[in-house]
Amino acid sequence: MSLRSPMSRVLGLGTAKGGSHHWWMQRVTSIALLILTLWFVASLLSFPSYDYPLVTGWIGKPFNAVMLSLLIATATYHSQLGVQVVVEDYVVDKFLKILVMILLSFVHAALAALGIFAVLRIAFGAAA
Repeated sequence: MSLRSPMSRVLGLGTAKGGSHHWWMQRVTSIALLILTLWFVASLLSFPSYDYPLVTGWIGKPFNAVMLSLLIATATYHSQLGVQVVVEDYVVDKFLKILVMILLSFVHAALAALGIFAVLRIAFGAAA
């Protein structure tokens, strides 16, 4: 005898109804972060020095600017997913949980936007 409703059996949904998507997104972003971080570290290790003109020139190359933007976006999204799990697990009050989740979403979106803007500003020059 199953305790699941007929509708949940038809739709194939478990008790969480959407937790598998969240779980998969954490794993996919982890793999993307691994690849992007290895690229970033390898690129930094190839620098002869870390003076300002060299680094800004490196960021100014289109491939590097796109890869850095992807790294920033992926890292902030992965961070938001991880913090969301912590809030869901440890914040008991429902109103406070929703408030904190909204606030954290805005903070992560702002961090991603600022990071990508900084990369694009360097890539397109100071006029941007």
